[in-house]
Amino acid sequence: MARGQFSIQEQEYGKTSGGEIVKEFTLRNAKGIEVKFLTFGGAITSLLIPDNKGHFENVVLGFSTLEQYENDPGPRPYFGALIGRYGNRIAGKFSLEGKSYNLSLNENSNCLHGGKIGFDKRVWQAEILPQDDQQVSVSLSLLSEDGDQGFPGNLSVRVIYSLNNNDEFTIHYQAQTDKTTVVNLTNHSYINLSGEGNGSIENHTLQLFCSHYTPVDQNMIPTGEIAPVANTPMDFRASTHIGTNIRDNFEQLYRAIGYDHNWVVDGKVSKEVRPAAKLVHAASGRKLDLYTTLPGMQVYTGNALKGNLKGYSGKAYRQCEGIAFEPQYYPDSPNQPNFPSTILKPGEVYDQKTVYHFSVVE
Repeated sequence: MARGQFSIQEQEYGKTSGGEIVKEFTLRNAKGIEVKFLTFGGAITSLLIPDNKGHFENVVLGFSTLEQYENDPGPRPYFGALIGRYGNRIAGKFSLEGKSYNLSLNENSNCLHGGKIGFDKRVWQAEILPQDDQQVSVSLSLLSEDGDQGFPGNLSVRVIYSLNNNDEFTIHYQAQTDKTTVVNLTNHSYINLSGEGNGSIENHTLQLFCSHYTPVDQNMIPTGEIAPVANTPMDFRASTHIGTNIRDNFEQLYRAIGYDHNWVVDGKVSKEVRPAAKLVHAASGRKLDLYTTLPGMQVYTGNALKGNLKGYSGKAYRQCEGIAFEPQYYPDSPNQPNFPSTILKPGEVYDQKTVYHFSVVE
């Protein structure tokens, strides 16, 4: 369907091995920027943006078939997917209101990105929202049943993908529960502003509006420390090429095989988005400014990509061929009393937002 300066296309993409119909949606704005995503995992499969000469290219990593999304070999890449119930890692279990909950383990002793069957492996229900002259939007929703992957409570989740004519792609997360639980939703898109399949992101410059980060132990679980980035390879407060310090002699880089850490986003947490990251690819002029309401952001340089996955363009993906920005609460927060709380109670609404603003620099 098309109305005025925006358009939305909806079509059947395929069926899962269990017979569920998966749809593909395409959002376009008046400037030609285009976002494609699936109801399978809410996966963003393509994001077309122009360079400084007006040439459009897909800047997100992903697969070209539903079978690949459903049956990707390990380590699981989570290309473009919605992540839940809990983005990032929890150390196996947690206690809540005096009761202990054992979670689905899918990374050694960790529950990573919601467990073995996280939201990235679910088919979401989609609804095209009424259009105005500001943006075009699709709502994705699902019910995560009480006990799903070990988490308590029936959790109703709604995520809205929106595209406007300011070249902003917004992800709006909402959730409600009927029993006290923990929630941490995010998206796992990998960005390469030179174009998907066009090599390393080490030559991109990155600025993080983050003065602290949360160091991890040998199991990639936060130690509980909120450490300053100053005088470490984790300091991106000034624009720095991603590859400048990624191979430094620094214990945190060895543990993660690169960058795979949660940074603390500067500024007061509120319902208003604030700057979290700025990514620039000088050769194409493409630029991403990322804003969020969330307190933290995992930054991941695709360290587990090892050339065994055939991407959207048919090319093999290797380490550093995309960078994932995952605005979220901190990892393992249910077990870390000094971290911001991820507890959601009946009657409360989890309500968070992330904005990707694309532009070009000459």
